[in-house]
Amino acid sequence: MHDLLDDWAQCNGLRETSARLKLFFGLGAIAICISSLEPAAPLFVAASMSLIILILAKIPLRIYSRLLLLPLSFALISSLVVALMHGSGDMLYALELSGRVLGIREDGAALALLLIARTFGGMCSLFFIALTTPMIEIFALLRSLRIPESVIEISMLIYRYIFVLLDQAAMIHNAQVMRLGNRSIRSSLASFSMLASVLFLRSWEQGERLVIAMDARCYDGRLDLMEERRGARAKEIAAAAAYLAMALAISIASSRQGII
Repeated sequence: MHDLLDDWAQCNGLRETSARLKLFFGLGAIAICISSLEPAAPLFVAASMSLIILILAKIPLRIYSRLLLLPLSFALISSLVVALMHGSGDMLYALELSGRVLGIREDGAALALLLIARTFGGMCSLFFIALTTPMIEIFALLRSLRIPESVIEISMLIYRYIFVLLDQAAMIHNAQVMRLGNRSIRSSLASFSMLASVLFLRSWEQGERLVIAMDARCYDGRLDLMEERRGARAKEIAAAAAYLAMALAISIASSRQGII
C-alpha cells in the first residue's frame, strides 16, 4: 500500500499543482465534513472529491475503490451500533431477539447516516491529499510552517519504518505459509507468536543499522529536505476557494433546515 500510494502521488494528474494549495484544500474539506450537523455537506464533499480524484487526478477506479473499502466497512459497523443504541423518536425497524426488542429509531438512524457521511467525506478528502501529494512534500511543507524539527524527523522515521516492518512481516508470513505454519488453529497461534518475536528483533536490527548509516553520513541532528516550491495559479486558488465556500454554504443551509 505504501508503494501504491507513493507511486500514484508521484505520477497523478495533479502532481504539478501546488502542495500548499492541495493540503489547504483537503484539510478545509475535512474540517467542513467533521463540523457539519447534517449529512448533506459531507456527502457533497465525498461525491465531488471522488470525481476530482478519478477525473482530474486520474486515479483508476479499481485502486480508489479498494482504498475506500476498509474505512467504509468500519463506518458501516459503527453506524449500525450507533443506530441500535441511540433510541428516541418513532420506531423504524424492530427485531425481537431472546425476548428483547432491538430497534432502530428515527434519531438513531439520522445519527448513523451523519456518521457514515462524515466518515465518507473525510476519508475521500484524506485520500485526495494522500494520492496527489507525496509525503516528502508534506514533510517539507510542515518544516516551512515552522513545525518543530524533532516532530518532523520522528514522523519521517515512523512513516518510513511502518512500511519496512510491514514488508518484513509479509515476508515472514509468506515463509510460514509455505511451510504449512497455518494448517490448524494451534499452529497459527504458534506462527503468530513467532512472527511477533522475530519482527521485534528485526525492528531492533533495522534501528541499529539506521543509526550506523546516519553516523556514516555525518548526521548532525538534522535531516535535510528538498522543497520544490510551486506557486498556485490564480485560477486554482479561486476554484479551491469557491469549492470550499460552496461546501460550507451547503453545510450551513442544511443545518438551518434541520433546526427549523
